[in-house]
This record gives sequence, C-alpha cells and structure tokens, in this order.
Amino acid sequence: MALWRIRATVDDRPGYLSVLTASLALRSVNILAVQVHTTEEGAVDDFLVDAPDTMSEREMHAAIARGRGRNAFVTRAEAQGLADQPTRALALAGRLVHDPDALGEALVSLLDASEVRWRPAGTVVLHGYDEQHMTLIDPAGGTYEVHRPAPAFTPAEYARAQALVEVSSAGLRRAGEQTTLLLPDGSELLIREATADDFEGVRRLHARCSDQSRQRRYLRTGTPTEARLRRQVEPATGLTLLALHDDPATGEERVVAVATLSTEGDLGEAAALVDDAWQRRGLGTALTRRLLAAARRSDLEAVTAHLTADNVAALRLARRFGAAPGARDRDGDVLTVTLPVTGRHPAAEETPATSG
Repeated sequence: MALWRIRATVDDRPGYLSVLTASLALRSVNILAVQVHTTEEGAVDDFLVDAPDTMSEREMHAAIARGRGRNAFVTRAEAQGLADQPTRALALAGRLVHDPDALGEALVSLLDASEVRWRPAGTVVLHGYDEQHMTLIDPAGGTYEVHRPAPAFTPAEYARAQALVEVSSAGLRRAGEQTTLLLPDGSELLIREATADDFEGVRRLHARCSDQSRQRRYLRTGTPTEARLRRQVEPATGLTLLALHDDPATGEERVVAVATLSTEGDLGEAAALVDDAWQRRGLGTALTRRLLAAARRSDLEAVTAHLTADNVAALRLARRFGAAPGARDRDGDVLTVTLPVTGRHPAAEETPATSG
C-alpha cells in the first residue's frame, strides 16, 4: 500500500462527501484522515489515504472524478503526513512558544510551501491570499510572502497561518531580553545578550573547545587575546548573544555558545563558537538565524561570514541561508560568503561550522 494526499472540491450538499468516499472505497483506497475546508466554490476535502501500490495517479484522478470531485490535487505523501493538521499546527505553535524567531520555518512546514520570502518593512505589500500566494505580517517587522503552486490556499489555511503569526508575536513580546531555546533533541538553553560579567564564562568556553573549533572560528589568528575576548563580549557596535545551559551535575550555568554580529555602516559580520559537546544539535543554526534577525532590525544590507574552504557543512548551510553559490571571495583557505539580510528563511538543520 502507498500513502497519497488528495484534495478535491465537492458541492457542499448532504451526501456528496459520501459519494466521493464510496468511489475511493471501490478502488480499495483506505481513508486515514480527512479535513473539510469551506470555500465559496464548495467544500474542499483534504484526504490522507492508503492506496494499492499498483494504483497510478491517473487512476486516482479518475476515481475522484467518478465521485463528483473536481479541481483535484493528488500527490504522494510521506509517513509524517499521518499526523493530522490540528496536531501538526499545535506542535508548531509549541515550537514558536520557545523559539518565536522560527516563524518562517513554521510557515513552510504548516503550509507545505515551496518558498517563503521575507520582505522588509516599508515594502508596499497587502496581507491576504490568493490561490498560490499568501502574505502575512511579520510581528518582528516586515512581511512573509508564502508561495505554493498547488493546491490552492484555502481560508482555513490562511486562518491557521495567522494564528501562528499571533503565537510568534506573543512570544516576541514575552522574550524581551532573553528567550528559552528548545533544540530538536529536547535540550533547553537560555539565549540572551552578553554583558561584561559574562567574560569569565566566555573564557572558559574557549578553553573547553577543541583546537579545530577555535581555528574555524578565528581562522589564522588562533586563540584570541584577553583584550579581544573582552571586546567580543561587549562589542562597541553590533551584538553578542550567549547560549547558556544549567549543568545538572554541578548546578552551574555554563556558557555553551557565543555568537557575534559586528557592524560597520550598513554591513555586518557574523561569527560564532559552540562548545564541542553541543555541536551538530541545531544550536549554531538557531544563533545564526537570530543574528540575521538582528541585522534586519538594524537595517543592514548584508552580513558576511568567513569560513575555511574545507568546511563543507558551513558552506552548505550558508547557501541555505541565501548565500549565492558563486558569490565568494577567497584568500588562501579562507572563503568569505555574503548572507542577504532580506532573503528566504530556510528550514536549516545543520549547524554552521563557524559555530560548531
């Protein structure tokens, strides 16, 4: 058997849904979940079904047509589609409670969007939706433009997306100076701006990190001097974020990552360092996203990052954050990539190697 997602419009009249389900049943199609979206053109029925392996997309369309369904959309589905939409939306809302800056990624997941673009404040864009496009106000400023070729957006989907925007907005209002970050593995970290009192914690982080991690962060200069570390903790311009974890063994709050956005004029430079034990867990991605959000709020034009040429994971992630594949400057084994501040908010899972 194979999973399929089906969406079709039927007349919003008694018994018409049963005609469609009966037509599918005659072809041994088992309905696992169903949602009904009310629209002006009729009821849009959204099914997750289990069909015989031998059944083709053309045969599925024919069965829908015999069941009086029209404007059908049919595609193969993955196992994660077994979670119903209410459960999916609640899970995404729960994530935004802990991480309100992840709104763009949540919209991609909620709407199965092919593309989500962020537009800065001041761009004349009305919020609303049509069949293939949806525009939502970003509570942090600007707008999100969501694109999906098919199926057409429905009023119910727009309402769900608006609800996620409200959750993100409430999270941003609560976050203030600090926020709790929930990593994919369930770990919780406190993210906040650094102060002069954090110098010792940042120094200990550098002492714990491997030579490779420090080399990827500081390139040819190696371990920074005390004076440079103090400037990093309290930059004259820009922003430094810390990730802190309560060590259950000692009860101590430990700095496990530091990320810095240095600014000059309308340009910024991002760099970060993550404790080796916390690498490859999504922390670097979360910090990078926050630095870019800070760059947008500061109206920066672009943010650069310096990466070693052998750091494939970091270069791949930079592309997912909007860096053009060919837009690099090279100096020996060091590459400089440019991250557009107003680009797409990708659902990136890897952690940049500059941050571990």
